[in-house]
Amino acid sequence: MHRLSMNEVTTYRWSFEEDIVSYLEAGYEAIGVWRQKLLDFGEEQGVDLLAESGLYVTNLHWAGGFTGSDGHTFDESVDEAAHAIRLAGALDAGCLVVYPGGRNHHTSRHAERLLRSALDQLLPLAEGADVTLAIEPMHPACAAEWTFLTDLQSTIALINDYRTPHLKFVLDTYHFGNDRAVRSHLAELIPHIALVQLADRRCPHGIDHNRCCLGEGGVPLAEIMQELLSLGYQGDFDIELVGQDIELCEYEHLLINSKQKFDQWLAPAHAQSGS
Repeated sequence: MHRLSMNEVTTYRWSFEEDIVSYLEAGYEAIGVWRQKLLDFGEEQGVDLLAESGLYVTNLHWAGGFTGSDGHTFDESVDEAAHAIRLAGALDAGCLVVYPGGRNHHTSRHAERLLRSALDQLLPLAEGADVTLAIEPMHPACAAEWTFLTDLQSTIALINDYRTPHLKFVLDTYHFGNDRAVRSHLAELIPHIALVQLADRRCPHGIDHNRCCLGEGGVPLAEIMQELLSLGYQGDFDIELVGQDIELCEYEHLLINSKQKFDQWLAPAHAQSGS
């Protein structure tokens, strides 16, 4: 069973409580939790509310910034990530999304050393809490503020060095859905995927990450989903939509339309498997 979550960054204007109520009304069984909204609501109360709601948490969004690109020191970022791991464990989240941080005037080699130093400290905590750290690489045009990892090859090489099931990556179709090389190697990537984020785009990649409603852009989402499922992907899907087009949408319509598209694209895979 592949769970579909709506990520709270999509419904930016709604509160944490509004998200939970509205996602349930739209038929979602899972949620991608944005830490900022959870913090605003109250972490302990939020954990309890989610447990009462029955919504599964596919991912907690986010931790990282180890290169200092967000203005925090390395130690501050590691401490925050350790707290996020504990919170992800309390939520029984499928994974904790990690943005390593942009290069921030470092050499690529030093940026990687900072990330590895952080992982050396955080992975034992993640393993103890049974939390998967999910590093998210990005298209180079989008990555400056978020990550120095801009290709899947280097991301997988990093993950392989640690040889633990608690370190994987997020495959975001906004960043890599049109990359033929990525799609041709999906079978090799699947064991390392913690979460697939579904997003579409009409505009070129850019720092604002402008996305559009599912099925209205140029990302072949139906084909990608069917390829993933036919190759044995068993994980969850998360819808993460941000940008000017999304801000103009009515959130209620966005929720319903996104779920209808997902169910439509999932149907052929279910038919083939006989489920």
